[in-house]
Amino acid sequence: MQSRIESSVRTKMEELQLVCGREIPIQQQRMDASVVGFQKSLESTKAKAQETVENQEKLGKLKLELRKAEDDLVKALAVKTRKEAKRMTTMDSLSATRARIEELKRIVEDQKARKNEYAAIISQQSEVLSTCEDKRSKNDEDRGGIEEAISWYNRVLGFGIECGHGVKFMFSNINAKNPKEEYSLSIRHENDVYTLLDCDPHVNDSKELIHELNRTNGLFKFVRAMREKFQEAAAQGISPQASSIDQDSSTISMSAPVSSISTDSRSESLPKKKENEDEETKRRSKKVNYGTGGKPAILSPGSALSFRRSPRFKLGKTFFAHVLRSEDEAETVTLTVLRLSNYGLLVIIFTLG
Repeated sequence: MQSRIESSVRTKMEELQLVCGREIPIQQQRMDASVVGFQKSLESTKAKAQETVENQEKLGKLKLELRKAEDDLVKALAVKTRKEAKRMTTMDSLSATRARIEELKRIVEDQKARKNEYAAIISQQSEVLSTCEDKRSKNDEDRGGIEEAISWYNRVLGFGIECGHGVKFMFSNINAKNPKEEYSLSIRHENDVYTLLDCDPHVNDSKELIHELNRTNGLFKFVRAMREKFQEAAAQGISPQASSIDQDSSTISMSAPVSSISTDSRSESLPKKKENEDEETKRRSKKVNYGTGGKPAILSPGSALSFRRSPRFKLGKTFFAHVLRSEDEAETVTLTVLRLSNYGLLVIIFTLG
């Protein structure tokens, strides 16, 4: 058994020896060919290296020539830039001179046109002056009509406003038995909050009405509601007592009907009036009474409707609408009412329908 194994091993080794004997010459030939190729490649590399060195020398010379060319180009561009700047300056100067000449021509033409215009305006001044005098005389007549109409409205409604520590609203013609009896309430507007200072006589729902006023800013609605409460109190036989708040104030009587009320006490954009119109307005506002004189009418629902339908009331409204179409008269009436802003309290705007 062992001899068989040894003979098998020897046979394999002999076969391997024969294979190696055949491969050795082949590998030697390959190695010789590789050596020859390497030598050829080395010689080729040396030739390329030599060529590269020569090319680097040529490249250095070309770089020097390129730098000189760049320097020459920079100098040429600088010269060209200076010449271009000088040319642009000259062109700008010429353009400015031409524009100035055109402007002077326009000024001369404008002066000629203004001269003719001023001559025409001066010739029209006499006509305008006469027209203004006629308008002023007509406005004086209209002011008298306004005073008469405002006085009539105050006698009918019996409504007045007093400014001082607060704003006091006064109503007469409430009690049918005593039309001259005065019902009043005082409110103050400060820091965008309304406060009820006094109410004569006291009404039960005053706190709720003040709360609603602060919520909606509807001063007109509040005053109207308080007047209705005063009418209910008068119907129940409740009479006003003496007021507990002294109003260090001036009184301004308001005309009716009222269409809008603004309560922004910080308004500072009122138009400036002429001094003579301001003085005239002050003088006329002092002449208007509270509406308690004469024979006041009691404003029950029926009587109010009859006043609306009466020829006198209709004529009064038509007169106001006609007069207030004049710009000067509208400003005079508005100034009388807006005097309340000087007290820092309220700005009340009355417009007549």
